[in-house]
Amino acid sequence: MATCSSSSFISPSSFNNDPTQLPKTLQKGLLLPIRRSNIPLLHIHSNSHLRKQFQSKCSNGYPLNAVHFQDVYQNGEMSVDWTDVPSTEAEAEAEAKETTISITVVGASGDLAKKKIFPALFALFYEDCLPKHFTVFGYARSKLTDEELRNMISRTLTCRIDKRENCSDKMVQFLQRCFYHSGQYGSEENFLELDRKLKEKEAGRLPNRLFYLSIPPNIFVDAVRCASCCASSATGWTRVIVEKPFGRDSESSGELTRCLKQYLTEDQIFRIDHYLGKELVENLSVLRFSNLVFEPLWSRQYIRNVQLIFSEDFGVEGRGGYFDSYGIIRDIMQNHLLQILALFAMETPVSLDAEDIRNEKVKVLRSMRTLQLDDVVVGQYKGHTKGSKTYPSYTDDPTIPNHSLTATFAAAALFIDNARWDGVPFLMKAGKALHNRRAEIRVQFRHVPGNLYKGKFGMDMDEATNELVIRVQPDEAIYLTINNKIPGLGMRLDRSNLNLLYKARYPREIPDAYERLLLDAMAGERRLFIRSDELDAAWALFTPLLKELEEKKIAPELYPYGSRGPVGEHYLAAKYNIRWGDLTSDDS
Repeated sequence: MATCSSSSFISPSSFNNDPTQLPKTLQKGLLLPIRRSNIPLLHIHSNSHLRKQFQSKCSNGYPLNAVHFQDVYQNGEMSVDWTDVPSTEAEAEAEAKETTISITVVGASGDLAKKKIFPALFALFYEDCLPKHFTVFGYARSKLTDEELRNMISRTLTCRIDKRENCSDKMVQFLQRCFYHSGQYGSEENFLELDRKLKEKEAGRLPNRLFYLSIPPNIFVDAVRCASCCASSATGWTRVIVEKPFGRDSESSGELTRCLKQYLTEDQIFRIDHYLGKELVENLSVLRFSNLVFEPLWSRQYIRNVQLIFSEDFGVEGRGGYFDSYGIIRDIMQNHLLQILALFAMETPVSLDAEDIRNEKVKVLRSMRTLQLDDVVVGQYKGHTKGSKTYPSYTDDPTIPNHSLTATFAAAALFIDNARWDGVPFLMKAGKALHNRRAEIRVQFRHVPGNLYKGKFGMDMDEATNELVIRVQPDEAIYLTINNKIPGLGMRLDRSNLNLLYKARYPREIPDAYERLLLDAMAGERRLFIRSDELDAAWALFTPLLKELEEKKIAPELYPYGSRGPVGEHYLAAKYNIRWGDLTSDDS
């Protein structure tokens, strides 16, 4: 949604809509684009039929066709970006047309599409976040009719818990916009047929097209080639969302990027990591950069260590074949957790522009030491019986080889060699089949120098450590652990939490990460998507370690299904005089 600042503006209305009263440099051309960092191109046009379409107003009351005074004049001279001025009458007419967006989910019969993508699109429709004219197409090899697709996805559509009015009516309206086309992912002929169907639904409007690749990575390039050559928009934009994994190592990732760029520009590729769309991850920069109480503390001077923790309380049920090819390091650590680390540790960006933020993240990744085997622990869950219930081992899955060495758990110590973070351990761990489900960032601060109350904590000064916890899931929360006097006579100290529990403070349901990311992709906002050089830097950190693990055939330490993980993780933390925060914390 376009928004304007509250600075001074000039607009045609300021000159009684008489172009002759405008400065001569404004009279020079019929169409003048003014570019702001986060605002789409807005135009002044002397023809009334084009001026009419920009009559909606911003939050400050000024019309969207207003020109920002500071952007127009620099040192007394007109400063204008003319690169997007339509050069022909046909282009000018195209700008005047109503737009429509066609969203094609490639791999529509898969689990991700059914469980996440279609429900996210419906949620956006339900909240009136989608444009007036849009169409959703499912594309897959399965032979389905439009009605069969609608029946399939209708089972996964839900309305907001806190906003259920007209839910069934909205579902019917959304499903009427959903269609299906069956075809091979590498068939140009099938994509040409899809293109014809899309044009029928676009009905002469200016077409924008978004393709979501919910398919295995080995067919990414075929699908992109066909979509680009046979089903891209001739006059609007075409964008492609690519799901992880983005390769298995530096070499395969680089090759995938090179192949995609044969058919798409970098600006057309939206590499999605759904963890970047989670509410608490997006709030990370707000918490740090808009609160004076935190920003001065965000460095080696006050922070003792940072822990990034991911755990799931289930195994690889249903995903054994995929998971055994990638493992927990590639599946979780190299992308989800490393992206969170980069956001956490980056320097203050110049602005909130996508490129400024991604530039700072890349600097962090390039400042990190390459992972060493001595700083990594790997594990694999084994069968376990608890009471009357028996839990399977990783290799009990029929799709997994009996002697697989794939890690289902990994812990690592990472370091950033820059002035802000030199010497601060960033501990990262991720695992499956553990005792609970969680994703969180734990920031442990240094001990208070010369603490007057150290006698009250005994010999264990870790009991007196302040800790900031950002719980990404479940039960989103931010809390700060402080030392406090227990009420009463005498001096007894206690650790207490200053707690912001989201479900208590914000009663409305938190949108799913896919909703935010799909909306951003449609708007062309790239801040939460991964750039190619960012991807290269991430793989450069992990590729040597992954190759060493595979070449030396390092056997993972076994841990029982439903336990807290392998013992080796504690030795790794102890090596840096650290205790894992999730093992001793009170998450009240």
